[in-house]
Amino acid sequence: MNIVSVLLGVIIVLNILFAVVVIFRERRDAPSSWAWLLVLFFIPVLGFLLYLLFGQNLSRYRMFQWEDRKKLGIEKLLATQLEHIRNNMFEFQADTAIHHKQLINMHVTNNDAVLTEDNSIDIFTDGNEKFDKLLQDINEAKHHIHLQYYILKNDQLGKRLLSALTTKAEEGVKVRVLYDDLGSRGLRPSFFRKLRAAEGEVEVFFPSKLRWINLRMNYRNHRKLVIIDGSIGYVGGFNVGDEYLSLNPAFGYWRDTHLRIQGTAVHAIQTRFILDWNQATGKRCIAYSPELFPSPEMTGKSSMQIVTSGPDSEWEQIKNGYIKMISTAEKSIYIQTPYFIPDASLLDALKIACLSGVKVELMIPNKPDHPFVYWATLSYVGELLNSGAKIYIYDNGFIHAKTIVVDDEISSVGTANIDVRSFKLNFEVNAFIYDRNISLQLVDAFRKDVALSRVLTLEAYLQRTRRIRFKESVSRLLSPIL
Repeated sequence: MNIVSVLLGVIIVLNILFAVVVIFRERRDAPSSWAWLLVLFFIPVLGFLLYLLFGQNLSRYRMFQWEDRKKLGIEKLLATQLEHIRNNMFEFQADTAIHHKQLINMHVTNNDAVLTEDNSIDIFTDGNEKFDKLLQDINEAKHHIHLQYYILKNDQLGKRLLSALTTKAEEGVKVRVLYDDLGSRGLRPSFFRKLRAAEGEVEVFFPSKLRWINLRMNYRNHRKLVIIDGSIGYVGGFNVGDEYLSLNPAFGYWRDTHLRIQGTAVHAIQTRFILDWNQATGKRCIAYSPELFPSPEMTGKSSMQIVTSGPDSEWEQIKNGYIKMISTAEKSIYIQTPYFIPDASLLDALKIACLSGVKVELMIPNKPDHPFVYWATLSYVGELLNSGAKIYIYDNGFIHAKTIVVDDEISSVGTANIDVRSFKLNFEVNAFIYDRNISLQLVDAFRKDVALSRVLTLEAYLQRTRRIRFKESVSRLLSPIL
């Protein structure tokens, strides 16, 4: 028996073993299992490496100690609010919230997402405006700055932000920075030398144990949060990098959506940051203190919930929220997303809405930043077109916004794309907003983007080349693991 036969036999045995792991031990859903089986059997050696990098299942592990809620002072509030909602004792301040009581109840029950009704919200769709305001808020901070981004780059914007944070740390403001190791893979510890010298703290989410390889490539913290003095919170799609200021010619104008929030919802954003921070650090955990959760001034009347999800969760909370929103639609659904790779349940919900006479409009980019994801997106778009949806291709640069607006009265803005990665593999956060005024502002932004987009018709889609059809077919086959 020659060495080639032995190696071939070993590869076959390893493929069988990994197939057993995929099907039985990991207990994945069927589409994901089939996708990994195809990868393992058609590209044996490379498939083995890809499985090590992307295939590990985290859902059976408890990463975050939810008992910390007791220390953060929110457990009693959650229990009281849930009891009042279930017993029709909760006094909703907005008719929109009353109308969507079931959605609110679902998020309170399954995600501990407290409903807050005293918020004011500013919407940013331009990176320069968002970061100018953020830097202004940082400069005015008095007690603490908590900042968390998936991507944090050592470029013009990154240095500008770090300089502002270092200055505040030198003034005695407590500065904590949390970033994702894979999303910010070009970042070096030396970047934070001056901030650390000023007693600022920096932590890395799921850091690599090897210099160039991170074996947890799937389970990344995709959240973008900033909390200033416990009274101002930011959440949305913008990361930290020059491209988000539209300075990268490859993308052109970067169109995104981000929220600046004041009100009790900031307490929920603060709680999320603390849980993420305490998971990342082993020695500098944040404990409850009144300064982290100050009593907010009555700044507004917007009702909202901060909803999070991740691979350690039993439920796909953000996806379920999307489906519930879609199922309640009577008139219109507006969606903006850079990636559109829905699972069967969400795709069926949108198809049913279309077939029921609801106006469904979806906007996607005109260029890929991830080719396989882009071609898979086009394949799913074709199904929506066939159901009667209207599809816009954004031609003014790259659209990265993650927004849904239903019936001009409820909306969701956050970090979660409409794809399997956001629903199952990444740690995400979205604001679910029950406010007609905010929803109309988001619809107005959508309409302005329509003027910079072209319509993709079913006729044009059906005329695509065989090469494009092949790319779509391959990408769609792999979509459960993209």
